[in-house]
Amino acid sequence: MSAASCRRAEDQFLCSICLDVFTDPVSTPCGHNFCKNCINEHWNSNDQYLCPLCKETFYTRPKLHVNTFISDIVSQFRQEAQQKASSSSSEQQAAKPEVPCDVCTGTKLKALKSCLVCLTSYCETHLEPHRTALGLKRHQLIDPVENLEDRMCMKHDKPLELFCKTDQTCVCMLCPVLDHKTHEFVPLKEEYEGKKAELGKTEAEIQEMIQKRQLKIEEIKHSVDLSEEAADREKAEGVQVFTALKESVERSLNELIETIEETQRTTEKQAEDFIKELEQEISELKKRSSEVEKLSHSEDHLHLLQNFPSLKAAPSTKDWTGVSVRPPSYEGTVVKAVAQLEETLSKQMKKLFEAELKRLQQYAVDVTLDPVTAHPQLILSDDGKQVHHGDVKKNLPDNPERFTRYAIVLGKQSLSSDRFYFEVQVKEKTNWDVGVARESVNRKGTISLRPQDGFWTIILRNGNEYSACKNYLVDLALKSRPQKVGVFVDYEEGLVSFYDVDAAALIYSFTGCSFTEKLYPYFSPSPNNGGKNSAPLIICPVNQ
Repeated sequence: MSAASCRRAEDQFLCSICLDVFTDPVSTPCGHNFCKNCINEHWNSNDQYLCPLCKETFYTRPKLHVNTFISDIVSQFRQEAQQKASSSSSEQQAAKPEVPCDVCTGTKLKALKSCLVCLTSYCETHLEPHRTALGLKRHQLIDPVENLEDRMCMKHDKPLELFCKTDQTCVCMLCPVLDHKTHEFVPLKEEYEGKKAELGKTEAEIQEMIQKRQLKIEEIKHSVDLSEEAADREKAEGVQVFTALKESVERSLNELIETIEETQRTTEKQAEDFIKELEQEISELKKRSSEVEKLSHSEDHLHLLQNFPSLKAAPSTKDWTGVSVRPPSYEGTVVKAVAQLEETLSKQMKKLFEAELKRLQQYAVDVTLDPVTAHPQLILSDDGKQVHHGDVKKNLPDNPERFTRYAIVLGKQSLSSDRFYFEVQVKEKTNWDVGVARESVNRKGTISLRPQDGFWTIILRNGNEYSACKNYLVDLALKSRPQKVGVFVDYEEGLVSFYDVDAAALIYSFTGCSFTEKLYPYFSPSPNNGGKNSAPLIICPVNQ
């Protein structure tokens, strides 16, 4: 197996939380694997039960199951890793470069030892005097190394055997006596062991950094893959939708042209029938005229008198005085065709928004109202799903989270990444505010519902005046009164959208937003207005 393949195999057995080989691997319902202790600690330290990899939200703490398959493979992987480390150590020992004997002439034999006194490396034959000669036996021998001069003190010409911790340098035995009298010294081996341990720790940290970056690369690649899939899906859907729209337009145009041409054909047919009938009468009249003229020139008295009555009588013809062919009026034909096209497109747009809404509803969160933030005049239901104005101001603690000037309450659930969606029933109300607010909004003084002040909301006033609150009020011309409003937030994209759920229609979108804090669902039922606005705002379950 190649080194790259080995690294990929190792990555498959790493927990994405601790970045180490799995210990007691367990699987989440979404199919991802973590160390049992890692995922439990992750959920214990967060408000929501999210998968750290795919960010899927679980509304109740999932039951974790031991992944016996991965557990067995990890056990085998650990054994192979130990064997691999042992083998690698042996290979490193075997891979040490050979040091030639400094005494050999001609072909240099492999040195067996190096002498720190003679500063010479010796093969087995030339090392013999150091084993037998009394004066040479006292010389310090080490495993063969190159560049022996670098192992000697340049000042005292003695082997470097100590480490000065004060100056962080290697010294000989004379240096502490002559040049480093007040410094702290330890044997080279002791400092070596310490530095080796530090290098091991550094290596572990570097490997951890490498693993984190490899995981980040995989995460980025996965995001790109998801983005590409989403882009392909959107393009395919866009082509399908616009092809259908194009076909509808072409079909309506063809029907319009066919209607106009059919009317023209009818007019032409009527004119042709009239002309034909007139030509027949002209033919008959010409025949009668010829007979009259012929009779008028007759010298036969009896013949003229006998035929006179029949020729004098008016011929049987049609009265054409009131007959005419009027050019057809096409007034309203195009308008009617466009109206029919608009109706067709509206139906298709509704289907499109219904599909879009279903996609957004998969990000639904179970929002509940936070009584700690509620204005003292607001009344919340026991389940935290409804709120209405109670007129009477309750005696509640003026904690920092509570809104004290305006009838506002926030949801308990927050968002600082990813997406979320919730729905609010606004039925039978004449005034309301719905949206999201950032955590640091002003809760005590005058409030302006503007994005720059931390609010992204739409509002209803006086029963029929819908507006989006930007730096100014944006009037919303809605075809119908929303009974249920859907709110969707894409934190990373900087998007807040509002939908008429029943009509499956987009009401308004705030785009290009910059979110840097937690966002909370925002609700204001507004004052009762003498009972005209007493209906509650109700957080509804989302029907996916």
